[in-house]
Amino acid sequence: MRATLILAWPMALTNLSQMALLATDAAFLGHLSTEALAAATLSGTLYWTMLAPGFGFSFAAAAMLAQERGRRVGHVRAMRRTLRAGGWAALLAALPGMVLLWHGGAVLRALGQEPGLAIHAQEFLRFVLWGIFPFCLFLTLRGFMAAMERPWPPLLIGVLAVPLNALLDWVFIFGHLGAPALGVQGAGIASAGANLFMVVALALFILRDRKLRRYRVFGRFWRLEAGRLLRVLRLGLPVAAQMLLEIGLFSAVGLVMGPFGAQAVAAHAIALQIASTTFAIPLGLSQAATARVGLAIGAARPRAAWRAGWTAIGLSTLFMGPMAAMMLLAPGALTRIFLDPMAPGAPETAALAGTLLLFAGLFQLSDGVQVVAAGALRGLHDTQVPMVIAGLGYWALGFTAALILAHPLGFGPAGIWAGLVIGLGGVAAALTWRWARLSRRGGLTAGRRLAPIPA
Repeated sequence: MRATLILAWPMALTNLSQMALLATDAAFLGHLSTEALAAATLSGTLYWTMLAPGFGFSFAAAAMLAQERGRRVGHVRAMRRTLRAGGWAALLAALPGMVLLWHGGAVLRALGQEPGLAIHAQEFLRFVLWGIFPFCLFLTLRGFMAAMERPWPPLLIGVLAVPLNALLDWVFIFGHLGAPALGVQGAGIASAGANLFMVVALALFILRDRKLRRYRVFGRFWRLEAGRLLRVLRLGLPVAAQMLLEIGLFSAVGLVMGPFGAQAVAAHAIALQIASTTFAIPLGLSQAATARVGLAIGAARPRAAWRAGWTAIGLSTLFMGPMAAMMLLAPGALTRIFLDPMAPGAPETAALAGTLLLFAGLFQLSDGVQVVAAGALRGLHDTQVPMVIAGLGYWALGFTAALILAHPLGFGPAGIWAGLVIGLGGVAAALTWRWARLSRRGGLTAGRRLAPIPA
């Protein structure tokens, strides 16, 4: 438990700091105009969706790096080659997303969004997209630091990026210190600049650290090894697809909320923001589980991998239990943080948000368990079956149930969130069953099927 927490908490706090970047943009744009804030909100949904492939390949590289370090023999050269392949995979993942975000306004209009807001969103996206590749590369380097069990430098850099982003927002949105007032475009510049700072700062730390320097992680970085790259892609594509399925589910739920009116959309946004904040902690535990399970498998210690996976799942349950209780027992207190009680429609929005938070409380445990179980399975290099489970659970089960409960059965927005409870519960049960089955045998068959590439 101690080893898992030492690795997981810095990673969880790093996740929160990354969420804070777009939240900072939204806070500054909210003081510019409501249209700018709405455009940033729409942009954020599209932006995070396009980051899913980058997360997938960085998580795959992290799993490979952990197993290679656990093997010890020849691990320095093997890790350097995997990290280089992970960087190229990050570039390949970033390019399609950058192209789509460049035309983000047209995409949002095609999804039925208001043309004026779509134009403002495109102004933001055409600048923030230049930060996607640096951010994906930062994620890959963070996976290397996790495999080295050094999570604190990425956390410090991520925390420093938040005030830097705020400063750049202040300068470029409103035109201070001699800079032009660029409005929404300035927020995009600020976020891209913060992402560039994070990857440069972490790269400099790795180059200057005495223990990390010997890995020469940037040596011949321009070389493209097809075999190693294909391994990262084969392992990472299912992870990227799984993340797209989950992010796409919540994005689709947001769109389905639209016909129920502005208050339903606002209540959904409040409940989702609270649930996303608590989710950052299990996500950190998931990343720690990938690293610790991978290290144990690489060292041929299946019993240690079994302990690492179940410990992370148990810790996630211990954390999400009180979070669920808080949402179930005090939903009104949480919603008041986001609403001015004197604003028009605030009482109705608060009441609906409180109802949705009750459902968020019901899926806290399953949401925490499913993401950690998926992380433990990544440590075994088992990604294809979890992707299928995610597709069936999130969409065939969860989204279908949401539509049926919301419309034919007439439960409205509450029915949509009840569908999320059903979908997340199904995925959590299936992924936990798979982890139990693979780890129970001691042989951890998924890890054996994918024999390690020689260094």
